[in-house]
Amino acid sequence: MAGNLQTEQEIVFLVGVKTNKLSAEDFDYRMDELKALVKTAGGKVSGTLIQNREVPDRTTYIGKGKVEELKAACEESGSSIIIFNDELTPSQVRNLTAEMDMKILDRTQLILDIFAGRAKSKEGKLQVELAQLSYLLPRLRGQGHVLSRLGGGIGTRGPGETQLEIDQRHIRGRMTEIRRQLEQVVSHRTRYRERRKRNEAFQIALIGYTNSGKSTLLQRLSNSDVYAEDLLFATLDPTTKQLKLPSGMKVLLTDTVGFIQQLPTTLVAAFRSTLEEVREADLILHVVDASDPDYYNHEKTVHDLLQELDASTIPVLKVYNKRDRLTGDFFPAGDSPAALISAFDEQDLDKLRFKIEAVMEKEFAPYFVRIAAWEGKWLHRLKQETILTEQVFEEENETYRVRGYASPSASVYHELKQKSSRAQQGE
Repeated sequence: MAGNLQTEQEIVFLVGVKTNKLSAEDFDYRMDELKALVKTAGGKVSGTLIQNREVPDRTTYIGKGKVEELKAACEESGSSIIIFNDELTPSQVRNLTAEMDMKILDRTQLILDIFAGRAKSKEGKLQVELAQLSYLLPRLRGQGHVLSRLGGGIGTRGPGETQLEIDQRHIRGRMTEIRRQLEQVVSHRTRYRERRKRNEAFQIALIGYTNSGKSTLLQRLSNSDVYAEDLLFATLDPTTKQLKLPSGMKVLLTDTVGFIQQLPTTLVAAFRSTLEEVREADLILHVVDASDPDYYNHEKTVHDLLQELDASTIPVLKVYNKRDRLTGDFFPAGDSPAALISAFDEQDLDKLRFKIEAVMEKEFAPYFVRIAAWEGKWLHRLKQETILTEQVFEEENETYRVRGYASPSASVYHELKQKSSRAQQGE
C-alpha cells in the first residue's frame, strides 16, 4: 500500500491555478481531491498556493512573481516537495526545478506513483511501469541532476532512480519489452474471458469513481475476503467473485480499477486490457458515492470513460452508495435504474440483489416449460442459469410447471424453446 511505503510523512505544498474554464466550486473539489491523493501517497499537506489566471504561465505555470512567493511559503512550512494540480509540460518542470531546487511533481506523477505503490499483480506492475515510462520519456532531458538527489518517497516508486537516469534508447527498449510481456498477459486474460463466455456465466462489472465503495460492495455481496480501504485507488487488479441472486441464479461480479477526473492518458492506455473487463460485461453496476458533494462530476467522468471504452450500450444499474453518510435528501441524476444503499446495511444489500434481478429480467426473455419429475438435472440448470420465478409441482401428471426469465443469447434458452416445441408436437 502506497501510504505505508514510508516511515516518515513527507511535507507537501500544493499549487493550483484556477482558469476561466473551471467554476470556483469545481476547482475547490479538484484541490480537495489532490489533498486526498497526497494522503493516499503517504504525504502531509503543509499549505496551498492558489492563483487565478486565464491560462497557466507557459514557462513556470504560475509566473515568476508567484514562484518567489512559493519559495518563501515552502521554506516557512518546511515542505520538501511541491505538487501541482495539473500536468506540467517538460519545460515547466525544468524551469520550476531550476528556480526552486526542490522536488517538483504534478498531478499525473502523483497518481502514477500511487498506482506504482498499489500494483500487486505482475500485469498491474507492468502496466504502471509502462505508463510511468511513457510520461517520463519526453521529460528526461535536463533532469539528471534533479533525479540524482530525489532519494526515496513520493514520486520515486516504480521504475526507480537509476532507471530514470539512463538514456532514451534504453527506456524505449524497456517499453517495447513491457508491451511484449503485456501482450502475453492480455492473450491469457482474453482466453480466460472466452472460457467464461463459453460457460455462459452472466457477467456483471462494478465500475465507478475511485473510493466509491466498489470493493466493499463486492466483498459484502459475495461474502468474500476482498481488500477494501477508505483510500483512493485501493484496488488496481480486477477481482471476480460469484454472486447468488434471490432466485438462485449464479452470476459473476468483477471489481475494476477506480476512475478519477484528469486520469492520466498514459494510465488509460496502459490499463486498457484490464478495462476490457467492462466491455465484456452483460450488466454494469455503476457505483457512486452519494455522500460526495461532487458526485455529479464523478458520474460524468465514469460515463465519459465508458464511451471511450465503447461500453456505453451495456445496460447500467446505478448504485448510489454510502447512504449512511447522507445528511439530507438525495435525488438521483438521470433516468436510468438506480438504487440508494449502504454497503454495510444487510437489508439494503438484499434490496440491491432484487434490483439487479429486476434489471436483468428486462433484458431477458420470459419462458414457460413443463418438466417431468425425473428431470431433476433440468430443474437444477434452470435454477443456476436463469431467473426462476415460479416452480409448481402438479401431482396428477407428476410434472413441474416452471416460469422464469433467461438470456436470449444463452444456450439454455434455446434448449428450452426446443423442449417446449417437442412437447407441443407430442401433444
